[in-house]
Formats: sequence, structure tokens, C-alpha cells
Amino acid sequence: MMEKNLSRRIFLQRSIVAGIGLSMIDPFTALASSKKSGMKLGLVTYQWGKDWDLPTLIANCEKTGFLGVELRTEHAHKVESNLSAIQRSEVKKRFADSPVTCLGYGANFEYHSPDKVALRKNIDQTKEYIQLCKDIGATGIKVKPNGLPAEVAKEKTISQIAASLNEVGKFASNLGQLVRVEVHGNLSQEIPNMKAIFEQVTEKSVKMCWNCNDEDLLPPGLEPNFNSVKKWFGDTVHVRELNVGNYPYQQLMDLFTGIKYDGWILLEARTEPADKIAAMNEQMMVFNEMIAKAKKG
Repeated sequence: MMEKNLSRRIFLQRSIVAGIGLSMIDPFTALASSKKSGMKLGLVTYQWGKDWDLPTLIANCEKTGFLGVELRTEHAHKVESNLSAIQRSEVKKRFADSPVTCLGYGANFEYHSPDKVALRKNIDQTKEYIQLCKDIGATGIKVKPNGLPAEVAKEKTISQIAASLNEVGKFASNLGQLVRVEVHGNLSQEIPNMKAIFEQVTEKSVKMCWNCNDEDLLPPGLEPNFNSVKKWFGDTVHVRELNVGNYPYQQLMDLFTGIKYDGWILLEARTEPADKIAAMNEQMMVFNEMIAKAKKG
């Protein structure tokens, strides 16, 4: 069965290359350029994809070459912890029979609350969804710090977040999963504070997910901030639309190319285009242009 699924996956990947190659800038097709750079463009179902059931989501990712996906909670694809063992197997099979990789779950679990009951609930639910990720054939879960409460000493909250990540990280490691920590939250998303958290993280399964926040540009600037935490990067990065706003995405792609990053660049789109397939194709083209330019540099 594994060989059959692998053969189908290879066949579909080749079919996608043939189908979309003409729409991409020459000579970089959606997959070819990604393979050369090591980076691959995938999708977070934050806005684009939230209204698609699972078969539609997979089909649309196939059409556009977005061959990795991070699923979000309470969306139309309905991949949640209440799925039965049979339903989990069905989700796993859907992805195995396609060229699309299910990277895992984009959760809202957070570990900054001074309320110990709330903190324990977030930790326990994280473990519940890590098990879900394992069961559907994914590789990890996305979590986040979501602030540094003003009424608590910053150092105390940072230590609490790190300790929580170590606990869920150990659980994840035992299941062969990753915990991807999104750079997120008021104050906590400032790079020095994320660095302080990760300096206390001891579990190797806990990785940082760069999130393209305006705070990344605070002094001393993007490149020094990037370099200060790059040793903790995992296999996912979140970006918004690459041709919208003032974030220096080309510089970011240059930096990731410079460290030979070979993970997923996941589009966490914020806009609501009428034609999301066309919008995904446009983002793939912009991505390929940026990667081509980064490699020439």
C-alpha cells in the first residue's frame, strides 16, 4: 500500500508540474524552483481555504502547486480532535493518496496566562491535538505565546511559556511530532522575547516558526533579528501575501536562501479575493520570482 501511495504521489506531482508549468515564469515552474531553493510554498487555511471541505482543499492545493498545508481549527475541513479512529485514518489516506503533505495543525493553544487552570487546559489540549496530528499522518502542531501579561514579571511569564513548551515538546517527541512555536502575541512576538523563551527550551522537538511581524524590523533590524534566532527555526515559516504591504519579503527570502533553508513557506493570507485559485497562482508566481532573485544574489 505504501508503494502504491508513493507511486500515485509521484504521478500527481509530475502531472501538476505539467499542468501549471506554462502559467509560471520561465524557467521556474511551481515545483522546480522550490526544489532548487529547498523552500516550498504551502498554505495555512487561515482565510484562504477556511471554507473548503477536505477534498476541495486538497484538490485546490493540487491545482495550484501548494503541496503543503497547515490546517486550522473550526474550519470547513473539520479535522478536529473529535474525529473517530476510522475518520482519522480516512484523513490520513486522503493526504497519502495525493501529492499534498499535511504538515499538521495550526492551533491557538497558548501558555502565557497567569491562571493556572487555563494554562493546564491549554497544555492538555495541546497534547490531545498532537495525538490527532500523529493519527492523521502529519508531522506537528503549531502553537503560540500570545502575550506577556502586564501584571506579571516578564521573566516569570517567559519561564512559564518555556516550561510549558518543554512539557508538550516531550510529549510530541515521544510521538515523532514537532511543536512549532509561532512568533506571536503582544510583546511576546518581539524577537528578543522569543529568543529569551527559546533559551530556556530544552526539548529538541520544539521549533520556532517565523511569522513576518512588523516587530521583526525593530532595531537592530531584520537581518540581526533573524540571525539571533535562526538556530531554532523548524520546518515552517508563516508569510502574508508576498506582494501586499511593506514587509521586506525579498530580503527575507534572501536570508532564508542564505542559510539553505529547506522547509515550508506557508501563506497565511489575510485578504478575501473573489477568485482564490487565481490568487494562489499569483502568489506562487511571486514566490518563484523572489526565490529566483535570491539565488542570483
